[in-house]
Amino acid sequence: MTSSNKHPRAPWRNFYGRIHGKTLNQAQKDYLDEDLEALSPGAVNWQDNPERTPIDMAQRFHGKPVWLEIGFGGGEHLVHMGARYPEVDIIGCEPFINGVAMLLGKIRRLGTQNVAVHPGDVRDLFDVLPDGSIDRAFLLYPDPWPKKRHHRRRFVTPEYLAPLHRVLKPGSIFRVATDIPDYVRQTLEEVPKAGFEWLAEGADDWRKPWGDWISTRYEQKALREGRVPHYMTFRRL
Repeated sequence: MTSSNKHPRAPWRNFYGRIHGKTLNQAQKDYLDEDLEALSPGAVNWQDNPERTPIDMAQRFHGKPVWLEIGFGGGEHLVHMGARYPEVDIIGCEPFINGVAMLLGKIRRLGTQNVAVHPGDVRDLFDVLPDGSIDRAFLLYPDPWPKKRHHRRRFVTPEYLAPLHRVLKPGSIFRVATDIPDYVRQTLEEVPKAGFEWLAEGADDWRKPWGDWISTRYEQKALREGRVPHYMTFRRL
């Protein structure tokens, strides 16, 4: 457990989870050193923006619709959506630096041009995103925090959902995928309370993936181990 901020004016925010994994190889270190800074969505960190001045979205993203993926893992879905929707810019937020390095490798190999990266706590990003500036959001296989006493660490809690609701445009879509039944339960309890409408009309609406879905390595592992994916679509009211 660490604080996500080190600036003296920053609020104390507990951050649970890994930031570093196994030692990065030289190529991954080069991606971080050479590519990451240019992909920043703007001044997000407290050290760079202690006044929490909102990002100028029109200037940074040239008036394009902006989507947000919260916790992109190794980046498979992020680069897939970037290639499928070149008319959109997508911000990926991920505190696990090994995952960030994996994404940067994919971006370099594929030449992806419409992805921005915040390598840190999404709450810091929420601080500086203007109201109604995000057109779509994704929460895909988030950390399940399976122990009951840890459920408050999950994303689907008011601490995260309230600012997400603020930054999303009215009517925009929020997609959640998970293979953890209790995470499904908490999602269906908490997300509607935060100002979202679940769009499912029948069982197939949560059993079948979205038409533009790409199955990630994590999902393939879940399927091999007999866990059932759930695909939930919400609309921001």
